[in-house]
Amino acid sequence: MKNIIIYIWLTILSISSFAQNTKTIVLNPPDTTRGLPVMKALSLRESEKEFDTTKIKLQDLSDLLWAANGVNRTETGKRTAPSAQNAQDIDVYVFMKAGIYLYDAKRHSLEFIVDGDYRNLIAGKQEKFAKAPLIFLLVSDISKFQVKEDSLKLAWAAMDAGIVSQNISLFCASVGLATRPRAWMDQQKLREILKLKDSQRLMLNNPVSYKKN
Repeated sequence: MKNIIIYIWLTILSISSFAQNTKTIVLNPPDTTRGLPVMKALSLRESEKEFDTTKIKLQDLSDLLWAANGVNRTETGKRTAPSAQNAQDIDVYVFMKAGIYLYDAKRHSLEFIVDGDYRNLIAGKQEKFAKAPLIFLLVSDISKFQVKEDSLKLAWAAMDAGIVSQNISLFCASVGLATRPRAWMDQQKLREILKLKDSQRLMLNNPVSYKKN
C-alpha cells in the first residue's frame, strides 16, 4: 500500500512538472449558454476608460477567447469570426502579468510564448491600460491571403481584425466585462519579443478586465 501511495505521488509530481515546463494553459470548454441577448449586449457595448486589476477567472478567459475567434464548427474548423477567403489570418496573443501566450483555437488552449509583463508596450503613455489583467493583441498573417496585392491583403487584415475585436467587445458587454479596442502599441519592440515574420502585422489590441466599481 505504501509503495502504491509513493507511486501515485511521484506520478502527480511528474504531471505537475510537465505542465509547468510546457506552460500550456488548457482552457475550459466554452459555455455557449451564458450572456445577454445580442440586442441587449449591443445596447451596453462601450469603450471603457478605467480597468480593474482583479485576475480574470479561467472560465471567463476560456469563453472570451472562444467568442473572439474560437472554432464553432468542429467538422470544418471554421471560426466564430469570419475572415476573407476563410484565411483565418488573425492570431490572438494574450498578454498577462506572468507572460505572453498565443491562443490555439483548434485545441482551445493557450501556448506559452515568453515570460514577463509586457503590457506597458501596448499601453504606452496611457498607463492605465497596462493595469488590465489581460490585453488581447490581434496579429494578422497576410501571407495566408491568396492574392498578390499587399494593399488588398492589408485591407482584408484590418477588416478581419475589426471583426474579432468586435466579438471581444460584444462578449464583454454581454457578461459584464470591460474592454476597449485600441490601435496604439510599440510595434517594433513587440515584433522583436514575439519574433514575428515579416508577413505578420500587428493590427489591434483589447485590454480586458472586470468592471471597475
